[in-house]
Amino acid sequence: MSLLPLLNVRFATALAQVGAPNAQPLVQPAGRPEFGDYQMNGVMGAAKALKLNPRELAKNVIDAVDLAGIAASLEIAGPGFINIKLADSFLAARVASALGDAQLGVENLPRQKVMVEYSSVNLAKEMHIGHLRGGIIGDALARIQNFVGQEVLRQNHVGDWGTQFGMLMAYMAESRKTGDGDFELKDLDTFYKKSKVRFDEDPAFADLAREYVVKLQGGDTDVLALWKQFVSISLTHCNAIYQKLGLLLDNGDVRGESFYNDDLPVLVNELRERGLLTEDQGAQVVFLDEFKNKDGEPAAFIVQKQGGGYLYATTDLGAIRFRTRELKLDRCLYVVDARQGLHFQQLFTTARKAGFLAEDAQFEHIAYGTIMGPDGKPLKTRSGDSVKLGDLLDEAVERAFKLVTEKRPELDESSRKDIAKVVGIGALKYADLSKNRNTDYIFDWDAMLSFEGNSAPYLLFAYTRVKSIFRKVGDWDRHVDISVAEPAEHALALELVRFADVIHQVARDSQPHFLCAYLYNVATAFSRFYEACPVLQDGVANTSRLRLCALTADTLKTGLDLLGIQVLEVM
Repeated sequence: MSLLPLLNVRFATALAQVGAPNAQPLVQPAGRPEFGDYQMNGVMGAAKALKLNPRELAKNVIDAVDLAGIAASLEIAGPGFINIKLADSFLAARVASALGDAQLGVENLPRQKVMVEYSSVNLAKEMHIGHLRGGIIGDALARIQNFVGQEVLRQNHVGDWGTQFGMLMAYMAESRKTGDGDFELKDLDTFYKKSKVRFDEDPAFADLAREYVVKLQGGDTDVLALWKQFVSISLTHCNAIYQKLGLLLDNGDVRGESFYNDDLPVLVNELRERGLLTEDQGAQVVFLDEFKNKDGEPAAFIVQKQGGGYLYATTDLGAIRFRTRELKLDRCLYVVDARQGLHFQQLFTTARKAGFLAEDAQFEHIAYGTIMGPDGKPLKTRSGDSVKLGDLLDEAVERAFKLVTEKRPELDESSRKDIAKVVGIGALKYADLSKNRNTDYIFDWDAMLSFEGNSAPYLLFAYTRVKSIFRKVGDWDRHVDISVAEPAEHALALELVRFADVIHQVARDSQPHFLCAYLYNVATAFSRFYEACPVLQDGVANTSRLRLCALTADTLKTGLDLLGIQVLEVM
């Protein structure tokens, strides 16, 4: 059992023994070293319910709780907090156990079938900076869910259907006839903009585009072939970005909006049969009383437009039906921009009303904020266009190469380039993942590439620093007993044994920044340990401390890998 559940179970038993069986203990890491290692905050609520003095009840809890071999001391603080100092021998045993476990002591959670929907690009355009957060947050969450034993399905719900594709295919066909177009679509944005100009300015072209939509939806063989070719070329662009970013998505994870097209009329009929649809100005609408406006009018969730067309709301409902009925998901994480929050609230409410989504199904919108420029506005190029994601990744590597060249000019160019790829991409990803995903943040190259503070370069360097110790030592006895005696040893061991609790928390709450903060704490604790507790002295290695170093390296590497960040043996 990981540490927090263990402590909470022991205190819950003690509370029951002193007459508070319904009290919920709340054990959490202590905020400051003088408070011990952990603090139990569940006494005051129980004391109020029992009409007892909180400090008196806290004393009774301390007398009743069984923490033999776990805690070195328990002290009452303030109005009724219980400070917990863990025993050095207990920490040593936990470190040894984690070192002997491929999961580093992280137990599997109850098994579920979990889908993580992320990236979810529109194939009509080239990927831009707005796709960065969804891609790297989703990839980290998928990795973590897999690590805790879940059956994970990665999903790239791409926009590959609708009016814009009629426009693009009409322009593609026109370009092929004139020989003026670049059919390889090396620049999707330029291609899209040119076709949009034609669509807006030429009524005949607009009519042709609409004809292509009709033909596409009707299954015209030639148009479908053209559409498939466009989708293939677009996905090639996406896959190149995924590879640069180190995302685990591939074509096997793609399920476009087109996949659900044939099911949409059936879905609308089901909604109608359940009495959920109302015709309003020719459109088919689900009115939701749960989302009334200030005048008391219910929100309109449109599932079919006037004239019979469908929206992405309809496709999303189709996806939910498929994911619950065919895939039988227990949980689905939609990693999508926070600005879609209302849509997902209404979507899940409609799906539950329709019986597409059971009450116990965990379908969650994993929202994220916007990447801002120094002016506090969404980051753009100087010309005002969206920053292309491919260009951003190239710039990250270029900046990292300059940094590596400054710090390690003696390395050959090939080695510096290899290091720069890891550092540049890792810095870009970590700078994002280390922020609370719900908030916007200011994009800052200097901060993300800094070797100080909570950054990827700092953690990558910490890892190489640990590994350099083992290169100096060579062969050593990995089975020696671990001794935790010095304060810096205790502090490092304490951080290392918290790994399971942090991973479980991120798996539950889908907040990767908790893992980032934890890894930074591990690296910081190791730095203090390294300064205070010599590992090598006069050519002789302290093998107990080497084992602490070994778990530090394993924890940093595993944690960074779960964030989708590579490590370097030398830097």
